[in-house]
Amino acid sequence: MTTDLSWMLEDIVQNVPKARHAVLLSADGISRGATQGLGADDVRTISAAMAGMQSLSRAIAHFAGPGEDRQWNQTIIEFDHGWIFLIGAGQGAYLAAAAELDVDMQQISFRMHRLVARLGTNMTSPPRVQADPLAGGADRHYGQQAPGGTEFVLPELDEAVRSVAGARHAVLLGADGLPRGATTGMSRDLADTISAAMTGIHSYSRATAQFAGALEDVHWRQTVIEFQHGWIFLIEVTGGSFLAAAADHDADIEELTVRLHRVVPSLGGGGADAGRGEGT
Repeated sequence: MTTDLSWMLEDIVQNVPKARHAVLLSADGISRGATQGLGADDVRTISAAMAGMQSLSRAIAHFAGPGEDRQWNQTIIEFDHGWIFLIGAGQGAYLAAAAELDVDMQQISFRMHRLVARLGTNMTSPPRVQADPLAGGADRHYGQQAPGGTEFVLPELDEAVRSVAGARHAVLLGADGLPRGATTGMSRDLADTISAAMTGIHSYSRATAQFAGALEDVHWRQTVIEFQHGWIFLIEVTGGSFLAAAADHDADIEELTVRLHRVVPSLGGGGADAGRGEGT
């Protein structure tokens, strides 16, 4: 179906104060509609980035924890000037919306889900996570000590994760996308897999910055991915490094993110990456 559904997306920006834009896209990155005020190039960039992000998210669903139901629920990207929300809009389709930082998050979520329902019964089942080559055998890495001894384990990060019930794992990535250390029980193979995917998710997140608001100097803060069985967080550290963490769905994610942000200063800039800036 190639019908342009842009007119239906206006419901979000017209009825949610502080909402900026909305885009409907297919899983292969093709736009199905966009609200007024977005240029064609911007819509193509947003659609391609969101589709790429979802492909990588499905590949690392196992990082959020084991379980038969690994359905993806939503992705939230936070910048210092706004938010981006992404939800399923049916089999093979997604709905993205951008808003200012002080938007009513409950209201925009309600409007987005209501719009998905209005789009038709053939677009009301979010795509389910399928087996992916990147995830092959990944579950068996949990509970194994990282090869090469304890130098791979970061004590401060380990303590932060252990202190929150339901928190699972975390890994520090350098600006080059390579793992610099992780929590106890996370193998290097798993850390390498997660780091590769998270580097891509980080790049795709930053590529959507202008969607959250047209500013010359934009700053990405974090990307949060929610699955039916758990959460994955990607947050900035310093010097271009970033931190990936995972938790069960019923974990206290507010407490976990607070503890992760507290430990960030002690993690530094990822060693040799400390002099490299974030940029956009």
